[in-house]
Amino acid sequence: MENTKKKWPFGFYVCSLSFTFERLAYYAAKWCIAVFVVAEVAKGGLGLTTADGALMNSFIVAFTYITPVIGGYIADRWVSPRLLVPLGEILMGLGYLCAWQAYSKGMLWAMIILVSVGTGFFKGNVSGINGRLFPKADEDMLNSVFSIQYSFVNIGSFIGTTFLSLVALNVSYRFMFFLCAVSMFVDVIWWIFGMRFFGDAGKVPFLVDNRVEKVEEVTDLKAEAAPLTTVEKKRVAAILLCTLFSGVFWLLWYLVYLPVYYEFGPVDQGGLGWANWNIGSFQMPTAWFDSINALTCIVLGPVLAGVWAKMAKRPQGDMSMFKKTALGIILLGLGIVAMVVAALMSGEGEKAVGIWIIILVALLMSIGEMIFSPLGNSFINKFAPKKLLGTLLGVWPLIIFFSGLGYGPLYNFLGTFRFIPAFTVVAIIIIACGVVLWALSGKLDTLVVEDDK
Repeated sequence: MENTKKKWPFGFYVCSLSFTFERLAYYAAKWCIAVFVVAEVAKGGLGLTTADGALMNSFIVAFTYITPVIGGYIADRWVSPRLLVPLGEILMGLGYLCAWQAYSKGMLWAMIILVSVGTGFFKGNVSGINGRLFPKADEDMLNSVFSIQYSFVNIGSFIGTTFLSLVALNVSYRFMFFLCAVSMFVDVIWWIFGMRFFGDAGKVPFLVDNRVEKVEEVTDLKAEAAPLTTVEKKRVAAILLCTLFSGVFWLLWYLVYLPVYYEFGPVDQGGLGWANWNIGSFQMPTAWFDSINALTCIVLGPVLAGVWAKMAKRPQGDMSMFKKTALGIILLGLGIVAMVVAALMSGEGEKAVGIWIIILVALLMSIGEMIFSPLGNSFINKFAPKKLLGTLLGVWPLIIFFSGLGYGPLYNFLGTFRFIPAFTVVAIIIIACGVVLWALSGKLDTLVVEDDK
């Protein structure tokens, strides 16, 4: 554990702060597109339906989680990851400029495409480079590294949803998109400045970097063609199973946002007014629901990093990744239960429920997220076969593509039923998934073994 006492390389902060700028823009835009689409034209929106808003919100989430697989594959084999990252940042900036000038669905689609492609070049590759800055780190240290990185991610989310949302509601939605573009172009400058602190990490494609100790001494290409060993196959299976259950989590995690915006949100922000968002005479933006999530994650990042490090010192070791994923799923299910309780208290719109119960929903889903999600990158960095590192770092968010495609249509489908019975069934299903995963975790843990013997 003595590695944890050493000063972390400055390159770690370059990668982590790059996520802050990028997530600032992304989460602000993710919220804004849902509100912008349904807002009246007279108020600067497009005047479309909540179904349109749900689908557009769903699309930007979905496509930004499939392209990292492609970006990771390219970074594995052909192009320096550290060069792909600024290319992605530029494309995302251009995408937000399209939204700035959007007067139709077409320009929003241009934004979604550009932001998605840019995210593919950016997301997994920044995490891959960050992991390579700690080449001799054990799994416990990587858990801490990526938990702290996750706090930087959520600092960006918090700034974007807390402050840029005020710009959107008090100046204009379009100007908020313009500021998202500015954030990405600042990110390009920061990355170019910071590349000098990476050493050899990300200088060449990940597969080349894995073949030898020093990048300059590439001599052996046989490792690329060698088939996976039995142990490596088990590790890949463990990563894919954990990814599958995380997909269940993210499908319903993103789903929760839509009733918060549209059922519980204030009428003048496109909602039905089931909750009271006022603090005195000030009405909170619905984006502050996102801000609660971000703030919770910021606080819990270093706290949980310490908890995992302390638990790892126990004779029985740390809680397994499968149990952490199961616990996260169960907590999300309890968050949906809280939302159903809020709907009961409001009489599905007969009166406005206090905002405190919506805050409880945000806290439960955020704690569930933080228990397992930041550790996906460290889990993959530790156990992925070296030849598949970039690809599997992309596969971890790939499942969110399917979750992203699904939660908008799922919300529209659930809208054909009464809210309380529909979301009660959803809560029961996800809690059951978490319980099943916890029960099977002992057997699943055997897939992850330390050595190929």
